[in-house]
Amino acid sequence: MSELALILLVVVVVVGVKKLPELTRSAGKAARIFRSEAKALKEQDAPAGPAPAGPAVSGTVVDRDGPSPRG
Repeated sequence: MSELALILLVVVVVVGVKKLPELTRSAGKAARIFRSEAKALKEQDAPAGPAPAGPAVSGTVVDRDGPSPRG
């Protein structure tokens, strides 16, 4: 705990008391933007539900075990 207090004291001395509220405000804003963008990416990558069925395909079943038509 004393290490955290020392780090905060150094930050206050380096940044200055007048700039500290502005620094914390901008850091909070950056964190909110980061969270909202991460949430948007997660929602974009997540499937919305079951995949829609495509059109039915008609055709002929081919017996692949039989002889080749080429000879």
